[in-house]
Amino acid sequence: MLDTLRSIVQEVSAASDLSAALKVVVTRIRNAMHSEVSSVYLYDADAKRYVLMATKGLNQNAVGQVSLGSSEGLVGLVGSREELVNIEDAPAHPRYVYLAETGEEKYHAFLGVPIIHHRRLMGVLVVQQQERRKFDESEEAFLVTMSAQLAGVIAHAEATGNIAAAATATATSKEARFLGAPGSPGVGIGQAVVIYPAADLASVPDKLAEDIEAEIERFETALIKVRRDIRSVGQKLSADLRPEEMALFDVYLNMLDDRALGAEVITKIRLGAWAPGALRQVVQQYIGHFEQMDDAYLRERAADIRDLGVRILAYLQETEELGQVTRYHDNTILVSQELTPAMLGEVPIDKLRGLVSVQGSSNSHVAILARAMGIPTVMGVVDVPYAQLDGLELIVDGYRGKIYSQPSDQLREEYENIYQEELILNQDLECLRDEPAITIDGYRLPLWVNTGLITDALRSRERGAEGVGLYRTEVPFMMKDRFPSETEQQEIYRQQLATFAPNPVTMRTLDIGGDKALPYFPIQEENPFLGWRGIRVTLDHPELFLLQIKAMLKASVGLNNLRIMLPMVSSVSEVDEALHLIYRAHAETEEEGIVVNMPEVGVMIEVPAAVYQIVDLGQRVDFLSVGSNDLTQYLLAVDRNNPRVADLYNSFHPAVLTALYKIAQDAKAINKPISICGEFAGNPAGAVLLMAMGYEMLSMNAANLPKVKSVIRGVSLEWAQKLLAEVMQLENAHVIAATVELALEKIGLGRMMGPGRS
Repeated sequence: MLDTLRSIVQEVSAASDLSAALKVVVTRIRNAMHSEVSSVYLYDADAKRYVLMATKGLNQNAVGQVSLGSSEGLVGLVGSREELVNIEDAPAHPRYVYLAETGEEKYHAFLGVPIIHHRRLMGVLVVQQQERRKFDESEEAFLVTMSAQLAGVIAHAEATGNIAAAATATATSKEARFLGAPGSPGVGIGQAVVIYPAADLASVPDKLAEDIEAEIERFETALIKVRRDIRSVGQKLSADLRPEEMALFDVYLNMLDDRALGAEVITKIRLGAWAPGALRQVVQQYIGHFEQMDDAYLRERAADIRDLGVRILAYLQETEELGQVTRYHDNTILVSQELTPAMLGEVPIDKLRGLVSVQGSSNSHVAILARAMGIPTVMGVVDVPYAQLDGLELIVDGYRGKIYSQPSDQLREEYENIYQEELILNQDLECLRDEPAITIDGYRLPLWVNTGLITDALRSRERGAEGVGLYRTEVPFMMKDRFPSETEQQEIYRQQLATFAPNPVTMRTLDIGGDKALPYFPIQEENPFLGWRGIRVTLDHPELFLLQIKAMLKASVGLNNLRIMLPMVSSVSEVDEALHLIYRAHAETEEEGIVVNMPEVGVMIEVPAAVYQIVDLGQRVDFLSVGSNDLTQYLLAVDRNNPRVADLYNSFHPAVLTALYKIAQDAKAINKPISICGEFAGNPAGAVLLMAMGYEMLSMNAANLPKVKSVIRGVSLEWAQKLLAEVMQLENAHVIAATVELALEKIGLGRMMGPGRS
């Protein structure tokens, strides 16, 4: 069964559009189950009807014409129950609805299963037979498994169809929405430019050929070069290979023949596709056909086809580099399978309106750069056929992690209003830059920032930051192709310290692992977030740790505003060992004749184990700081960078609030300064609760600081404490968040909650 499932999924994945994918589905399922009918009904949420979109066995004229209401018939029963329905005699069932157009009156046995993708009901998969019988358990299991496997593929094909229709401006075009992870806040509206890495066929976007004859010439030139390469390799190996092995090179050459792959690519170019896109389409079709073959030898030829495609593409890209320059629109939305800083650097900054990356997380290098540059960004976008986005209008919602292709006039107007609303709000808040965050009843709450680049620091000073609660020292490491030297680190740290002097700068020691990898120091693990990361790495590599601490100490000479913070601490022994190395680095620095004050040292509370060791940890260090992002994901067992479970990540969760309150109270009991850095601190609603809990400093993204300051200045500490007492009795994260936001709206601070709020 597994081979059959894999075979069907692969063939569906290679289909050119939704219609073709559904035809493959019904044909292959009917054959695999030996049933007489196989059909797919897709649910139209707008019309609230199930439409027959493909069938093998029923009247083909009914496809696209026949539909059922959301609660009508056996199909409606499957959808409303969201579980399989297996009936021996369908016409005798009280929910049966006879559809004369389909010619299904002779079929009695009915098995239907829902097609569900990310909790969204997409349709119903049905098989039928004339014989009065119930489908057995193995048949049920097969169809349920098939439905689960196909849900994502059909969702992707559906989106691809929407985008393709939009690209040709057909009457059926409509906007498509895709969900990712917020990378950098803001709204970007513009035209997509798809960038793809060298010789990666799967990443090649679809584009129209500007000059068909020139594209054909490019392709034929690339073919000649690949044929030459193959003949050259064959000649070099001829003395070492037997004749039957040498025949493989003839197979390669035959595949490239003008009557085979080469001819099909040229045909697609003549239909309007540019050469790389035409090549990708043909190669993927060939690969799909070969992978479905039963013969093992023939299945292996799929790899040969893929190799040939990559070789041809490499030569096509050579001619692109020589004769073509990527055109960036005045309102460019840059899209790629995996954006890199190098790609970002190619686009004139005044033309860049947004970024979309299929891979990557909110902590990836590009996301950090985007936040520093103020570019709306969405990372890790699920199910987006990004190769087909080139040239289409996109909306990038960096607040919610969503992108829209071909937006309706109404949706575009909504986002344009949000964009203007944010501009006006930011202008209105500029007057608070040099004002302290003091509540109505006189409580002062210092607001610091999280930084990673010098541009972060400069922007933070412009926003009125009073210090740095988290400087991510791993960022300079991520920008190198090797470990930076002590001198290089010292220069970078000095810039940060000097920018904020005499205000404090909290430097977190190297925090790599998890989703923050260094290309020259790869960490391959099954579960990286529970693996070798943070303090665990640096304690295992004291030579790196000592070098970094010495660079920090030397950078702080004469400024004395350095604070050092240890990440990912889960035990007091880690702190003891780290402190020993810090004292050693300080002593060795003074032995070099450099006099420097011993900085304050603190611990990040971001692992649940640390929550229950506040007293013991606090007695060893000078301050404590909660890393709310990691603490939330560890408490809730949710990967915050995974868009499939992103809706489960919520810092207003009662368990998170309880943990945060306990930390603040335990720190207060031992008279140890307690602060927090993370997205929750930069949420105006979260900031009010944290202040009420007793956090003495909040550190956040510079962009959020003015809003948080405005809210703190608009409430009293007493009011915040009463609100905290109220929400701590609630048991639902969404209700808690809504309660705080409603309370702020009632006192006229609703604008600070984000775009679209009045």
